[in-house]
Amino acid sequence: MLIQKVVISKGVYWVEIPEANLRILCGCPEDAVKHLIRRGFIHDVVENEVTFESGPNAILLSDTATQNGCFANLTEFPVLQMLYRQGMILPGHPGNYGSKPLLIGSEAQVRTQLEYISRGNYGLKSEQEMIEAGAPPEQARERMRLKLKFAFGAIRSSRDLLDVCIVEDDTANVRPGVFIDRIEPNVFMIAYGGEAVEVDLNLAPGEVYEPPYHLGHHPISKEYFNVIHSGEGDGWDPDRPSMSSIITHQGRIFLIDCGPNVGNTLRALGIGVTEVEGVFLTHAHDDHFAGVTTLMRSDHPVKFMATPLVRASAMKKLSALLGMSEPEFHHFFQLVDLPEEVWTSVMGLEVMPVPSPHPVECACLRFRAMDGDGYRTYAHMADIVSHKVLQGMVTDDENAPGLSRDAFDRVWESYLVPADVKKLDVGGGLIHGAAADFREDPSDKIVLAHRATPLTTEERRIGAGAPFGTSDAMILGSQTYTYQKAARLLRSYFPDISRYDLQALLNGPVQQFNPEAFLCREGEVCDHALLLLTGQAERLESETSGASHGLMAAGAIIAENCCLHGKPLEQTYRALSFVTALRIPAVPLRHITSGTQCMTALHDKAGTISFMRRTGLFNDNLSRHQLLELLIGAETVALTDGRMVEWGAEGSLDLVVDGTVELVLDGEVQERAGPGGFFGETFVLNGVTPLYEVRAAGPVELLRLRTRRIGETPVVRWKLLECNQTRLHAMVIQKFTDDGNVAWSDAFRIHVPDLDQQHRGLFVKAGKVYEALAGDGSPGAAEAIDDLLAASRGHFAFEEALLRKTGYEEVDGHAVLHRKLIADMEDMARRICAREKVNPQEFRSFFLSWLAFHILGEDRKFVPVVTTSR
Repeated sequence: MLIQKVVISKGVYWVEIPEANLRILCGCPEDAVKHLIRRGFIHDVVENEVTFESGPNAILLSDTATQNGCFANLTEFPVLQMLYRQGMILPGHPGNYGSKPLLIGSEAQVRTQLEYISRGNYGLKSEQEMIEAGAPPEQARERMRLKLKFAFGAIRSSRDLLDVCIVEDDTANVRPGVFIDRIEPNVFMIAYGGEAVEVDLNLAPGEVYEPPYHLGHHPISKEYFNVIHSGEGDGWDPDRPSMSSIITHQGRIFLIDCGPNVGNTLRALGIGVTEVEGVFLTHAHDDHFAGVTTLMRSDHPVKFMATPLVRASAMKKLSALLGMSEPEFHHFFQLVDLPEEVWTSVMGLEVMPVPSPHPVECACLRFRAMDGDGYRTYAHMADIVSHKVLQGMVTDDENAPGLSRDAFDRVWESYLVPADVKKLDVGGGLIHGAAADFREDPSDKIVLAHRATPLTTEERRIGAGAPFGTSDAMILGSQTYTYQKAARLLRSYFPDISRYDLQALLNGPVQQFNPEAFLCREGEVCDHALLLLTGQAERLESETSGASHGLMAAGAIIAENCCLHGKPLEQTYRALSFVTALRIPAVPLRHITSGTQCMTALHDKAGTISFMRRTGLFNDNLSRHQLLELLIGAETVALTDGRMVEWGAEGSLDLVVDGTVELVLDGEVQERAGPGGFFGETFVLNGVTPLYEVRAAGPVELLRLRTRRIGETPVVRWKLLECNQTRLHAMVIQKFTDDGNVAWSDAFRIHVPDLDQQHRGLFVKAGKVYEALAGDGSPGAAEAIDDLLAASRGHFAFEEALLRKTGYEEVDGHAVLHRKLIADMEDMARRICAREKVNPQEFRSFFLSWLAFHILGEDRKFVPVVTTSR
């Protein structure tokens, strides 16, 4: 057998071809390295008296950035493992055999990964970016000097560290004799020596990537001010989550960092994602940041709290990973900038970020709250640097990489400020702390974290450990936050209820359910409803319904219709974590709520709400109250066979209730959508009509929803973004790939004549680059790409001038996107002019994803303003 293929976990495979010295990690979601360690594919090797690690030397990327809400391509830690822990970049190292780590995948995904890896290495990459984020020029200069010291004197391109292999429509030669073909999206064939294996990176609907460890279940106590230890490991620890904490304060829940598999962490602690008020971010390395998409699937915008520089670094990295413009994240997060070295109150919890030297923007976080004896404090010191390493960075040369003696003193003084509880990064090496530096620290309690290896005897004398789920109660609580939360939730459900009737509903007992226990089952006639207060449950639809299962979060009422109308339950509800719920008896619920405006609306919309919950779009983390709000202004639309959908002036999101519709582009059917399917996502996301037309294939019933409220619901918006990217890729990128050309299509028209003409001209010039690369190669291609680059600069300048003239409010943000596009094109031009290998298929995919997505996603936003002003 020449090729070995092993299933590592869902959506992740190991393919090894020993004769070709090729070891491919196929699929690279969060914690892929930990999975490989646990399966033995990464282990210690001794050669020439040097101990280093084995592991992959290539990564096959997913064709999509995310799958089912999870990051599908997180190569930061696997690449670091190859470069440094295997030694592939280290001079004279036995693991350095002359080859760089290899990224394999589509042009679009390889390009975004290169930028994401660069942001992971460096964060903000220039003084100008720091100034744009809010740093004073002198501070930006000081921070850049320090960054360059960590970067060994220069910010390097990711292409200096990595090789790439682009896989588009043609067979790609990965290594001598090794070939890879894409059979269909996310399905690949790898061949060598007459053998071949198929690798399917697709997750099934509803499937998610698996965590490498099982955390068990740990009920938590919500004291007045409590620190829950949710991670003490690092990015290499296969048995524990990376360093993180959770603070509960006055009944609210705040995360400190959100590393890989944070959803699994929350579930193990009995916390639903909708219960999270906000996240405090120390920095944007993946072991502290990769779980952010979990928070983007909440029912409300989560507070994202960081210093301006950390926030800017994180948003640029997230933008690279997801292929989204930075303004899009305002729909998912409430961005809260925290000034450095100043106490700021966040809903009564005070926090002070203190900058910490690191390769990317980083801050230690101090928290405090007051009780009868004064302030109680917690210090979270992730990714600090040791005294020895920091001392070695001191220089008197103001122009050299490093930091001044004054800066060194300020940093070290900030590290040694005592706290009641101080959690320290003691990971060692060049970018982490050392426990010995805190031997004399006067803090009441020191917790040592950010380690994959056991603590030494000396380290155990200095600080304590904190196993997962343990906590430090900073200030005990004497209030009942459970009933306060129940009252708040019931008031949102029944806004016109009297306070006396509200108290009657609150008089029921609070019940706790163990993980995996049934809350209620299909076929039961319940004599009570359950108001979920904490934790998460799953809703299992009847086997015969064919509907999507869903998640029920805190705030949902279970079995409400059943106990109001005496009908058997049509679903089963099962706890996924520890769950607490208020038990509301049916008799007072029926008596108190009968005739209220809210219950009248519920009665009228009960069937529609039930249908929405069975769709893949509205089945997760949405309460009945939220679904009722989304139904405001909704209407039912009937279509006869062959009738085209007419887009209204305001636009809508349409769900197929019954029948089938066809999505048509350029006269061809691109997709068919049946019951539960939807269309019109671009109205919600961008306020523009879809690229496609919609036609009824037989009698059709639609539920037409107004778009504004939908766009303000993060979990729904996330699913619409995933759908939009999938449809654009299938209808545009894949179509042109199949056609084998770079040609203008009327689908790209935005109906602004001057701009349409210029866009068409860019396609003509791109076609000349494509033809040159397909013909005699670089000489003609260099001239053609320079011509395309010049035309692109001229077009963007013209467009920005037009937008300023017509008063488009988002022109500055649009100009930022243009600068990014030009930087990408300059990189492509540099490679072509340097006669690096760029095949025509790679260029075609680059140009289409580069310009087509910009035209279809961003340019169409300003069309109403431009056309109205004319």
